[in-house]
Amino acid sequence: MAISMAMSSHSVSAAIKICGLTTAETLDAALDGGADFVGAVVFPKSPRHIAPETAAALFERARGRARIVAVTVDPDDALLEEIARTLKPDLIQLHGSETPARSEDVRRLTGAGVVKALPIRWADDFAAADEWDYHADHLMFDARPPEGSHLPGGVGLSFDWTLLADRAFRHPWFLAGGLTPGNVSEALRISRAPMVDVSSGVESAPGVKDPGRIAAFIRAVRRS
Repeated sequence: MAISMAMSSHSVSAAIKICGLTTAETLDAALDGGADFVGAVVFPKSPRHIAPETAAALFERARGRARIVAVTVDPDDALLEEIARTLKPDLIQLHGSETPARSEDVRRLTGAGVVKALPIRWADDFAAADEWDYHADHLMFDARPPEGSHLPGGVGLSFDWTLLADRAFRHPWFLAGGLTPGNVSEALRISRAPMVDVSSGVESAPGVKDPGRIAAFIRAVRRS
């Protein structure tokens, strides 16, 4: 297994991604708090969906302040090309059933790096990480959604963080799934994650980000 790039302690706090941002107010809360990554969800089934052109206008204020991530689910070539042309993200997050081979198409079509989200419930679910570890700039470990869910993530569930405690990966990786201002410190202590991703955990309703909760989440991570 590859040598971990995760930190052995959190004297340097984990990098933070605030995902599913749709308004200037909440994007500014993330940027002003010092978020390292900001995410635009381009997936119509999601309550956080934002069209690429709308996202491009909104997220331009983030350029140079945080890395811009376009979150997609099994995107076709046309959508990837539209995202690249309008939003010009730093990273494309793949949150569906994409294959490692598809990641090379994503890079070619967009010129962006790749984040691959993997659904986790049991230790066996990490098998996919062994292959993806060589194809993604960053892996993201998210809770496996319940059976029948039409969303691959952002459902507010977490998984057993101890499953990550002794694992190592080639690149810094994200912990996601059910994180909140109240539990992120414990999640970091257990998992030793070098990066965290939050979406529903800083919302007042599905798809409605709360600036105060965003600020509280960032403060909690920085204190960890």
